[in-house]
Amino acid sequence: MKNEFFDETEWKTICDRGIVNIGNHYRISKTINKAREGKPINIGFIGGSITAGSLASLPETCYAYLVYRWWKEKFPGSHIGYVNAGIGATTSQYGVARVFGDLLRYEPDVVFVEFSVNDSTEDKYMETYEGLIRRILGHPKESAVIIINNVCYDNGSNAQEIHNRIGMYYDLPIVSIKDSIYTEVEKGRVKAESITPDNLHPNDRGHRLIADVIINFLESIYDRALHKQVIDEFYALPEKTLTKNRYINSVLYNNLNFQPELYGFKADTSKKEGLWDVFRQGWHAKDKGSNIRFSAECCGLSVLYRKYVRKEAENELFAPVARLVVDNNEDKAIILDARFDQDWGDYLYLHDIFKYDTPDKHTVDITVTDQAEGRDFYLAAIIMF
Repeated sequence: MKNEFFDETEWKTICDRGIVNIGNHYRISKTINKAREGKPINIGFIGGSITAGSLASLPETCYAYLVYRWWKEKFPGSHIGYVNAGIGATTSQYGVARVFGDLLRYEPDVVFVEFSVNDSTEDKYMETYEGLIRRILGHPKESAVIIINNVCYDNGSNAQEIHNRIGMYYDLPIVSIKDSIYTEVEKGRVKAESITPDNLHPNDRGHRLIADVIINFLESIYDRALHKQVIDEFYALPEKTLTKNRYINSVLYNNLNFQPELYGFKADTSKKEGLWDVFRQGWHAKDKGSNIRFSAECCGLSVLYRKYVRKEAENELFAPVARLVVDNNEDKAIILDARFDQDWGDYLYLHDIFKYDTPDKHTVDITVTDQAEGRDFYLAAIIMF
């Protein structure tokens, strides 16, 4: 592989450095052999905005599509399906709740998981990430899982420390952009501004580099499969988990699969255009006093609602505010403030409400307390586990 920054030998060394763990490659090798035999396979991706292709000039120039194209070119006799389940500004907590509907129902043979710049290093995300990984591995399709560690190019921050603890425990392949491309940025051999305009989202050059690091790993597994050097004869999912793993059974509810009591709220029946169109299929209300109410038996609950960017010349109350009460406990009411203090766009905000080790019955009331001209309070979804 050649690129504009390094000669072929040097670039191969950098790419090899990105293979943090080659892992048990039984499932990925099985997929490669399946494609070599001309059988159809599906390649899936789940992650945040980088996977979705943010700042790539075309959907076909993002790293996910470039990796998919490698499969297409490598196995022209096989029908290769492509599922990109990337959604910007979302974490593995949202990912584990939506992974079946957005990805697993298409039965991918291989899944690339990328949340290392969306999750933080707090313990919660180690648990949500394990839930996501274990849910994919435990699906009847027996998909191969490859972990991708993307990185912030200004300071090298990401969540790969906790993600890779999960990856190593499950003996999964791990490909790190921090340990490959970012190291060259640190050395000054690659200028960050040449591959990313905002130190996070790659441009076409940056997506090409990420794809090449991943493809280097795939080529190494392909060579082993081609020469029958596959050592792993099976993959066994560990019986025990590293965390409490409470999030693995997370379910995403919207107005398609859940009917709460509505008093002033209305179900959004407008057409959803794609995965990125996140403010659809929820419930919305414009009037103060509007209420939505439901009961459920669960261990944990989170709500996702729309936070609005403030525009020029708007007053302080430029977006609505609501109040959430659990089990009629008004003293512990939670404020859902739809005002957003960033400037990059409206935000699908995931607000944790409660989390326990054992399930119990709960009632939830959400009431609009402050209205804003022209902007509804938008409850996009509810997550329960």
